[in-house]
Amino acid sequence: MLQETTTVARPNTRANRYRAQLERLLEPCDVRFNGDRPCDIQVHDERLYARVIAEGSLGFGEAYMDGWWDCEDLAEAMARILRYRVDAAVRPWREAPRLLMARVVNQQNRRRAFRVGVQHYDIGNRLYERMLGRYMAYSCGYWARADNLDDAQWAKMDLICRKLALEPGMRVLDIGCGWAELARFMAEHYGVEVVGVTISREQVEYGRRLCEGWPVDIRLQDYREVDERFDRIVSVGMFEHVGHKNYRTFMAACHRLLPPDGLLLLHTIGNNITTARTDPWIERYIFPNSVVPSAAQVADAADRILLLEDWHNFGTHYDSTLHAWYDNFESAWSELAEEYGERFFRMWRFYLLSCAGSFRARLNNLWQIVLSPRGVPGGYVAPR
Repeated sequence: MLQETTTVARPNTRANRYRAQLERLLEPCDVRFNGDRPCDIQVHDERLYARVIAEGSLGFGEAYMDGWWDCEDLAEAMARILRYRVDAAVRPWREAPRLLMARVVNQQNRRRAFRVGVQHYDIGNRLYERMLGRYMAYSCGYWARADNLDDAQWAKMDLICRKLALEPGMRVLDIGCGWAELARFMAEHYGVEVVGVTISREQVEYGRRLCEGWPVDIRLQDYREVDERFDRIVSVGMFEHVGHKNYRTFMAACHRLLPPDGLLLLHTIGNNITTARTDPWIERYIFPNSVVPSAAQVADAADRILLLEDWHNFGTHYDSTLHAWYDNFESAWSELAEEYGERFFRMWRFYLLSCAGSFRARLNNLWQIVLSPRGVPGGYVAPR
């Protein structure tokens, strides 16, 4: 008589091992898999654990785009993960060639500089109009006395103008002028003439319409090609695209374009550590060829070229800005869904809320730095 045999399902020991490894890393963060709190990660596909171990933050972000996991309070989960540098603990070997390339090759040379304009800024003004609010200002607002996005952006632009000590009749260069909202603001409220340069065709088209009738010239031009004199220079949210091999070139260009009594205001995201690379998911899907500078890199780039007058950090304000952008984006999604699709929605949600988490964790900062060619006589008094 034959004995019956039964087949017993064997657990996926590899998945369990990878899950246990990630749970150990997440324990100090107090983020759990399939927990019952808003900051816990809800796993829909068990392949997630192996993918994160093999691909790091790139695999983690792509898995979110693919619907393998969700999180109700994504910003808080990312803040906890980044605060304890779990991302640095999961660093796949395959990232090594990319890191070497970033150190050796100038990925932001003139030929490559326009790539981010095509991939990120030229994906449709309608998206940004819905997301950014009344002002097409795609940078951190100043929330010191503001309780909504529009007021925070107005306050930021006015703070910049006061820091630059703008006076009627001055000529101002706006490097990376975006959709020209600041250029128009300076012309309208401070009576100055503005030249704005950007690497985005969509921004040029929009900015020229916005500034029609004002003394503002918006150009599709790399900052290295500008060859004129200006009383003041401002650059908001553009230095992150300059690249570590070009930081000193940027400072030298500003020095060349300014008179001895001129001022430069640099508004940039700042990194706590010096690096030549950006997060691989951000690099692939959001900002190609980008890298966030450290304080040491900014100071070294300005050494013997420009004198540091003021350094203002209000990075915690970016958390509020990014959440306001996300709320606008989510509210407008019914108008955008057909054009962009569900995977884009998940990509954009991960982008905005994970970045909010990075500022909440104080991994990134937001700096407004004022520099001058020879120093302000009697000292610079910084408005706040």
